Amino acid sequence: MKQNKQIITSVISLCLATVLSLFIWMLSEKTESITPPKVVKEIVIVDPKQHPNQHAKQAKQLEVDMRFKQAILMLHAKQFDNAIKSLHRVLELAPRMPEAHVNMGYAFLGGGDAKTARDFFVSAIELNLNQLNAYYGLGIASEALGDMESALGAMRTYVHLSPKSDPFVAKARAALWEWQAAREAATKKTVEPTENK
Repeated sequence: MKQNKQIITSVISLCLATVLSLFIWMLSEKTESITPPKVVKEIVIVDPKQHPNQHAKQAKQLEVDMRFKQAILMLHAKQFDNAIKSLHRVLELAPRMPEAHVNMGYAFLGGGDAKTARDFFVSAIELNLNQLNAYYGLGIASEALGDMESALGAMRTYVHLSPKSDPFVAKARAALWEWQAAREAATKKTVEPTENK
């Protein structure tokens, strides 16, 4: 009886989180690189007495989904510390979830820790080579750290892998142009003094 109440409470919490996330999602300004929450279609509760292993697996997945959605809401609200806490729990339960690594990277980037953010973007790419928003984030984090070669490489990869309809390709190309121009200006400055001697 107690387990059934816990399951029902979990399902109700998940439904409320989904409704709240959709409401906030519609009201908030969409952040370009944050992975949007997944839509829950239908939940069929597994009987814990008949299928305890499946029930445990389902409960774990429900918590992962709920915490992930909470983190997305917190990222949109720019509550980076709270997003990190939610994503930390997600990664405890699902350590190989590339979307959680990417969003953890954006949470740390938003909080001003580009070095840790870069590590999470790299781990997301290691888990899924086609995780496009990880390349974008890696470019931004690398640029913030002054590693222009890595920034350019990551952003070029993002542009190369993105479909033509991706609305952020234009921003990525603008960043590439700006970073290349800055790199050329810096190279020109270091070359000019030696030529005048």
